[in-house]
Parts: sequence; C-alpha cells; structure tokens
Amino acid sequence: MTDFTQADSSYAEKAGPLVTTLTPRIKAEVLAEALPYIRRFHGKTIVVKYGGNAMTEERLQRSFAHDVVLLKLVGINPIVVHGGGPQIDSALKRVGKQGTFVQGMRVTDAETMEVVEWVLGGEVQQDIVMMINEFGGKAVGLTGKDGGLIRANKMRMPDKNNPGAFLDLGFVGEIASIDPSVVKALQDDQFIPVISPIGFGEDGLAYNINADLVAGKIAEVLRAEKLVMMTNTPGVLDKNGNLLTGLTANKIDELFADGTISGGMLPKISSALEAAKSGVNSVHIVDGRVEHVLLLEILTAQGVGTMIRSH
Repeated sequence: MTDFTQADSSYAEKAGPLVTTLTPRIKAEVLAEALPYIRRFHGKTIVVKYGGNAMTEERLQRSFAHDVVLLKLVGINPIVVHGGGPQIDSALKRVGKQGTFVQGMRVTDAETMEVVEWVLGGEVQQDIVMMINEFGGKAVGLTGKDGGLIRANKMRMPDKNNPGAFLDLGFVGEIASIDPSVVKALQDDQFIPVISPIGFGEDGLAYNINADLVAGKIAEVLRAEKLVMMTNTPGVLDKNGNLLTGLTANKIDELFADGTISGGMLPKISSALEAAKSGVNSVHIVDGRVEHVLLLEILTAQGVGTMIRSH
C-alpha cells in the first residue's frame, strides 16, 4: 500500500470542505462501510474512462482527482483513460473548423488530427496530471506511442446505408494491439497512468481512437477488476428516460436494434460489452455529473448507473 506520509497532508488540505462538513460519527460509519470494499479490491486494477461534464466543470474535476488519489492511497490501482470531445471542438472552432461525426465517431482529416494530438496529448492530459498531483497523487501522462502502448490501424467503418461499402473517416484508428508493459511498470512504482487515446500505426502516423474503445481494450488486456465509464447521463436509459440498472448481451442487442442506443453511446456500450465478455469482472456506466461518483461506485454498497454483464 502507498505510504500515506508522502501525500496525506496535501490530500487533506485539498479535501478539507469534504471532510469538515461530516460529523465524527458519520465519518466512522463511512469508513466502516468502505472497509470491506477496500479489502476486496486491494491490489486490483480499475480502469476509468474520464469524460463529459466531469472534465469541464471545476468542482467535478476536483472531485474526480480526489477520488483517484484516494483509491491509490488505499491500495487500488486506478488507470485513467480520458476523452476530450468538447475541448477538441473548442480548439477546432478557433482554427475555423467544425467537427463532424459519423455513427458516433469523429471524422478526422490531417488538420483535425494535428488539433487532436495537441489537445488530447498536451493540454487535456497535462491538466488531468496536474490536478491529480495537486491532491498528492503521482500521475504520469501517456499516449499510444509511449512504450508502444497502442498500435493502431486505419478504421474501416461499414456504411449502414450502403452494404459492402466503407466510410473514410480519415485519421481515425482502430486498435491493432495493446502492450501494457509501460502501464504495469508505472503501477509497480505507485504512479497513476493517465492515457490519451492516440494510437500509432506501422506507417508512423498518429490515429485518433475513441476513448471508450481504448478504455475497454486496456481493461481487457490488464484483466481489470472493473471498467468504469463516466458519462453525461445517469447511465443507459430506455426510450422513456428510465435508468436501466443492469444489462446483458441479449438486452443490449435489442437496444441497438430498436435505436434506444445510438450516437455516442454506441462505441461506449459496445466496448463495455466486449470488456465484460473478455474477463473484466464488472463494467459500469456512471453519471460523471455526480460528485465522488467513483467512490460511490467502488467503495459503497450503493451501486450507481448501469452495470453490464456478458450474460
């Protein structure tokens, strides 16, 4: 377990408002409830896809960083895979471009890819790293190039309106392989990996990969205990807006077929289901707009969001 003496003073100072508003009795009850989960998940890997409002609102950014550091301090190994759609859209507007999407995937020409690399691998990643470090963690930023982490191929997207044809999305990649060696090495040295979803092909070119797909595949390769995907909804909703707390492969197929799951939810649910089928013990779609949602999901009996099972 991490040595608390290195980080606890910084952590406590940053988390002051959270701590001081609770009575001693409530604090004790919270800790007592968390203990079995801390014991159960100690030494286990949890992959977190970080995106949506949680990345753009300061109180949620701080809540997220707080949760990640606390998980590491109690002996759980979080890995952060981040998105950055709103930040990319904002940067594109500054250079006079408009983002376009096909079946939930961003169309990425050469100029857009330059913006994606700059925003994800630079600005967004470093903001996350600095926030975690401010709370006393030791975060390190990675892209797919580091340690040969993410090998990519150009994605061939089937055209739903023209069977047998494929759409050209530009520099959008699909994952060819994941080499987790650098991630494992960082974990062993008590670092928190923060991964930008940029892969690199044999041609030496960079490819924009959907962050949900990267998070799912990394969770699979590392045989993670949990994959937690933070989004801008309470979870997966039915057509009446009701939360679906548990989903199986068959039910997901039905929701795809009738259009309940569409747009940006498509790659998220597809990668979540694939992870569940490939050995990740549990996959959760949770509301990133809720403060401390990671702690609620991982260290309490109050499950939140949608849990996806392979069967």
